[in-house]
Amino acid sequence: MKITLLTIGQTDDSWLREAIDIYVQRINRYTSFETRNIPTPKKWNTLAAGQRKEQEGKLLLEQMKGSDYTVLLDEKGKALNSVQFAGFIQDRMNRSTRKLVFVVGGPWGFSREVYQAAQMKLSLSAMTFSHQMVRLFFTEQLYRAFTILRNEPYHNE
Repeated sequence: MKITLLTIGQTDDSWLREAIDIYVQRINRYTSFETRNIPTPKKWNTLAAGQRKEQEGKLLLEQMKGSDYTVLLDEKGKALNSVQFAGFIQDRMNRSTRKLVFVVGGPWGFSREVYQAAQMKLSLSAMTFSHQMVRLFFTEQLYRAFTILRNEPYHNE
């Protein structure tokens, strides 16, 4: 199974990029994993929030394939603990999912069309995080999920 983290815009802080890269390298020991960033268009900041959300939606939909199993990382999504998330990853592998795509939206969330195109919404917390921090939290949790599945000494119950 190939797993992709699809995001809008670059990670601004170098310390955050370095931390994400550490987990990306660790995850790639278990499965094929990549992060794919969609660049924000020029003059992005001149658009109203609703317009940006719609434009982001169009850019995301261009990258989302119908054959992918797409999960939106969304505060209104299903809440799973780390063991349950590992179980979700195992279930997708058992179902022979070829490509599992997790999507992080911009600051205003997802357009209606992106919600309709996804198979699942997943919440990382009841709290709201910046879309840049979500990248780090998600990659750490994905790494944790694989260590749980392999019974490796990273996750403590």
